[in-house]
Amino acid sequence: MISQKARYALRALLALARVGPGNTLMTSEIATEEKIPKKFLEQILLQLKGNGLVRSHRGRTGGYELIRPAEEVMFGEVLRLIDGPIALLPCLSIVAYRRCEDCRSEESCELRHVFSRVALASRDVLDKTSLAAALAAPELLA
Repeated sequence: MISQKARYALRALLALARVGPGNTLMTSEIATEEKIPKKFLEQILLQLKGNGLVRSHRGRTGGYELIRPAEEVMFGEVLRLIDGPIALLPCLSIVAYRRCEDCRSEESCELRHVFSRVALASRDVLDKTSLAAALAAPELLA
């Protein structure tokens, strides 16, 4: 299960993708439109900014905008940024691999074999689905 923070981050990024390149949304607009607590959203946007996904503009017409095209921002990237590794078992993580302490052998571990298929399928969807694709095909968000 992804965290509420990751869900809010994705919803904020989708809102920014919806307004298109070069356009900004104020934090209060995103918070209202996406029903995200404003203080929590501010923290999320700062994290996204620090990781090069959004930039902020000051002033009356300021706000946040996507730095990269929505076609280049993948769900998997955002989830890893906010929640960390996408793996149900530590031995299946690509970026934070750890051998399971109670495992006799990874090669013969039935749990690993099953969850490996789950991880591959999940990564395939998340790493190939961009913000733009999600907006173009809303059934992907269901």
